[in-house]
Amino acid sequence: EITPWQIIIFSCILGAAGMAVLWIYTNPLTMWLTFATFVGYAVIYTWFLKPATPQNIVIGGLSGAMPPALGWVAVTNQLSAEAWLLVLIIFVWTPPHFWALALYRREDYVQAGLPMLPVTHGERFTLLNILLYTLILLAASILPYVYGMSGLFYLICALILSGIFVIYAIRLYKDYSDQLARKTFKYSISYLALLFAAILIDHYL
Repeated sequence: EITPWQIIIFSCILGAAGMAVLWIYTNPLTMWLTFATFVGYAVIYTWFLKPATPQNIVIGGLSGAMPPALGWVAVTNQLSAEAWLLVLIIFVWTPPHFWALALYRREDYVQAGLPMLPVTHGERFTLLNILLYTLILLAASILPYVYGMSGLFYLICALILSGIFVIYAIRLYKDYSDQLARKTFKYSISYLALLFAAILIDHYL
């Protein structure tokens, strides 16, 4: 049996080793941002926000959205607007992604005592928020094109992918079922992977 202290010690060792690698082989800014992300996710979100508020994934979503910025800083040694656009997309994507999961796994969260939005505010309110966030995500997803970071290929992909996400959200709101919520959750995973693949492909066109 593994004790909590063993987990903490092992995690600290791994974390320290990772920070050292980032400091030596990338740059100090990447290391410090990664450390802040680690504290934000593992401590602030997991220990404090997750069991305390139904807005846990909204507030804590920033730490989960940071990886693109960390990669950007590792290469360029600076935080630019382009990096924050990528962070914004994941930040806005996070709530509908997790709330779709929380809808069809609601009883699991009830048993665990975690105040996810479907538990505290009910199904309809959660569905409305999913729809609103997917609409915001649609707007956020085209910002790389508006800013001049990506081209027409990306814009077309972003509109199609985000449009499908919005359609899923509308269908959920109009006629909810656990099966559709599960499909929406699965699509949200594919959505993010395909959207970032479109950014990458567009860069080389």
